[in-house]
Amino acid sequence: MRDRIEEALRGHNADYIELRIEEIEGTHLSFRNTELEDIGRSRSLGGCARALVKGGWGFVSFTSLEGLREKVALAVSQARMVGGKRLKLAAGPLIDEEVPPTLPKDPRTVPLAEKVALLREYTDALWSVPHIQSTGLAYGDRYRRVIFANGEGSYIVQARVDVNFRPWAAARDGGDVQQYGVSLGSLGDYGLVEGKHKEVRGVAEKAVELLSAPRLHGGEYVVICDPILAGVFAHEAFGHLSESDFVYENERVQELMVLGRRFGGPHLNIVDGAAIPGLRGSYKYDDEGMPATRTDLIREGVLVGRLHSRETAAKMQEPPTGNARAIDFHFHPIVRMTNTFIEPGTASVEDIFAEVKDGVYAKNWYGGMTSMEMFTFSAGEAYRIRNGRVAELLRPVVLSGNVFTTLENVDAVANDLDFNQGGGCGKGGQAPLPVSNGSPHIRIRSCLVGGA
Repeated sequence: MRDRIEEALRGHNADYIELRIEEIEGTHLSFRNTELEDIGRSRSLGGCARALVKGGWGFVSFTSLEGLREKVALAVSQARMVGGKRLKLAAGPLIDEEVPPTLPKDPRTVPLAEKVALLREYTDALWSVPHIQSTGLAYGDRYRRVIFANGEGSYIVQARVDVNFRPWAAARDGGDVQQYGVSLGSLGDYGLVEGKHKEVRGVAEKAVELLSAPRLHGGEYVVICDPILAGVFAHEAFGHLSESDFVYENERVQELMVLGRRFGGPHLNIVDGAAIPGLRGSYKYDDEGMPATRTDLIREGVLVGRLHSRETAAKMQEPPTGNARAIDFHFHPIVRMTNTFIEPGTASVEDIFAEVKDGVYAKNWYGGMTSMEMFTFSAGEAYRIRNGRVAELLRPVVLSGNVFTTLENVDAVANDLDFNQGGGCGKGGQAPLPVSNGSPHIRIRSCLVGGA
């Protein structure tokens, strides 16, 4: 295969060319209430060729490995049609390496019948709780092996396995319905899914508990976010603004995201990096063959970096960061986050609660949206804080505001960093891309909270 790929890349009149050949296989299972709703295994083999000619990109995807040279030539001819000016990519190293997958417990070694049986046990656990109206379970695993080669001489073989699992439940009392769910994920470890009977039953119990919870009167509150919600905030509200293709294509974002601008206090540090091992967003090389890095976005409250592909790094004259990613061979790589998180501070969790006389403790993640610097997030659960202690459970609340004002209002960061590895990220029609996000508990001295 290597000889075929290297031969296909030779002798083309292009500024840059690359090939990705991918083998993908996966399993998906879902239960709706007590019935197995969907089950399947899939496998695909394909690839893509990408070429750059005078600033224009050509891209071809295919499901047959015959005629690789002709497919590269087609990508070159497409690029020539749209190219009009010279574009120099940021320099990349010459890599020749094979990277095996991280596999604490390979889900491919677990029989499909065993996976179905486990999800049936979890379904029984959900329905063992009174007042449950409906439930759902979704499980998936995906193996992706990529051969990457470019005209500069790099040849990389890299494989990874992704696992994800989501249970949810809805409880009903008359016309009142409340829902609760959690998302879990791992890099190559089926053990994540096993032995979760107590946690799954807890999902149903929380949905029932929400039926009797009071509603919060909306307004400005001191808010403490748990690691899941704070990590989602770092990813959704700030991380996407740090993706440099979004920056250089948008004048408004260029005005907002100026390097050297202060966004918070010296206790605020936000990082993204695939070089952090063992997380769902981790890898050794991105889909342009660039080494993974750990990139400071905010350091001691100041914007110091952003995320790049080779193209955006060259255009903005900044260092490449290894953040060009494609969900599979049907797509060209674009700038994407990997593992995005707020670094731990020095305060204890007890300390940041102790100073709050009246506030809201917002946990978990239910949904939300961002529009430029504005955000709206729904917490999965919330509690009132009274005199430094977590008090009564509340109906789920919505946090909203301006991301930059909110970052300035983060006045305490605890020392208990934790990561959320469930779900996935969407951008440019490519979803769900495996990522993780994390944070310690953080305290926001003033945040708009919607309740009743």
